[in-house]
Amino acid sequence: MDDLDVDPALASVVLEIEQHVAEGGWDQPARLYALVDTADLVRREPALASLMGLDAASAEGSLTPVEQDHLRPDQLLEQVLEAITWPPEVAGCAAVVERLVLPPDADGEVPEDPAAAEQYAREHPDRQEVRMVAGVTRAGATYCALRLRAHDEDTSVVGGADLVPALVAMLAATLTDDPDETDEAS
Repeated sequence: MDDLDVDPALASVVLEIEQHVAEGGWDQPARLYALVDTADLVRREPALASLMGLDAASAEGSLTPVEQDHLRPDQLLEQVLEAITWPPEVAGCAAVVERLVLPPDADGEVPEDPAAAEQYAREHPDRQEVRMVAGVTRAGATYCALRLRAHDEDTSVVGGADLVPALVAMLAATLTDDPDETDEAS
């Protein structure tokens, strides 16, 4: 996907989520958000929308993130995503994860055992700690934002449509219209 084709509402909400999470610092558990059409939220839940400072004029063409229950620190986001699907009112979803990223030349040296691989990554001198925010919509739009711990400034956040393809694919799979495939998110 060409970044000129980016959905501005999705890009805006992903960057809003990234900024919100960044205010809490690093070493946070993964987070999951439902993305709802703001105009639809204002129509369906006017009292809630009012509490959130939303009105019909500000709602058009935007998405509102609704954070889901916090994931336990021992709960893998990937496992959570395999077990849910969103109801039709949800226009999209987004997730936030922190990961260690190694340089490409370290690939051949990573142990096969998951625990050993994690220890190897934590001790690697060239590791980078990265916060990834990925969002997708039912219409197929995608957007991601990345922040490196080593460059923890708002101006250093990198954004683009396909920066975290595996996470984008997992999120897109939760937006299936087949309710028999997985359990609905709460």
